Formats: sequence, structure tokens, C-alpha cells
Amino acid sequence: MDFTSIVEEKIKQSIRSGDFDNLPGKGKPLPKDDMEHVPADLRNSYKILKNANMIPEEMQLKKEIVSLEELVDCCREPEEKARYMQQLSEKQLRFQLIMEQRKLKNSGVFRRYRGQINRKMGF
Repeated sequence: MDFTSIVEEKIKQSIRSGDFDNLPGKGKPLPKDDMEHVPADLRNSYKILKNANMIPEEMQLKKEIVSLEELVDCCREPEEKARYMQQLSEKQLRFQLIMEQRKLKNSGVFRRYRGQINRKMGF
């Protein structure tokens, strides 16, 4: 008896005994995969980083860039706006340097992923 047969038999026993009858979310669709837009070859790496409460530096920078862009759009004080614009420029430059160092901008996978992220964020 192989491992697959053992697992299938355990599942069948659990079904017969009613272990799956009152599970939360029964009859409802599964939640969307938050990694559905990440290329398949990057998903496992990103899941490991996410489970460790870490994200790649370029993703952290991208989040900061979006926040700074929102602050710039909302800001009414010229000095404060200039300060945010300076921070935004620094973050964008750092992001570009990282992408060049990793040569990701030439990667077809990264271009598709970047396009999906940009569409999702409304860029």
C-alpha cells in the first residue's frame, strides 16, 4: 500500500464519520489566492518571504512609492510637498537601481508581472 492510498483511505474514513460536515466556509467559494498575479516560478519564494513577514526590497520600495505619490497628490503646503517629492524621487531612483542590478527589467517574467501589478494598482 503506497502513501497516496493511505491518505485517500483516511479521507474517506473522515467523510464517513462526518468530520467534514461542519467546517467553516462549507459550500462557499475558496478565497482568492493573493499570489495569483505573481508568476508561477516566483510564487514559492514569495510565499516563503511572506510567511516570514518579509517582502523583497523592491516590493517594499514600491509600496513606499505609492504612499508618497498619494501624499504628494493630497499635500497643499508647498514646503511639505517638496519634501515628499524629494523622498519620492529618492525611492524611485533606488527602485530603478535595484531593478538594473538584478537585470529584472529585461526579464519577460518580470515585465508581465510588473504589468499586472501596474494594472492592479491603476497605473
